[in-house]
Amino acid sequence: MKVKYFADTDTALLEFSDALVEETREIAADVYADFDRDGNVVSITIDRASSLAQLPHISVESLP
Repeated sequence: MKVKYFADTDTALLEFSDALVEETREIAADVYADFDRDGNVVSITIDRASSLAQLPHISVESLP
């Protein structure tokens, strides 16, 4: 998984795979999910990320 933040547009991008995007749906205000042809989530885009996702604070945990 990759997480990218674009400060110039205040957009966060969470990439789950490199699959080709077949469809994009708005799943909440300013939150968009990209799906591949099989309906799997490819990525999620969050606009106004600094307020919606509490950026720049990111915590990553690995669970057993």
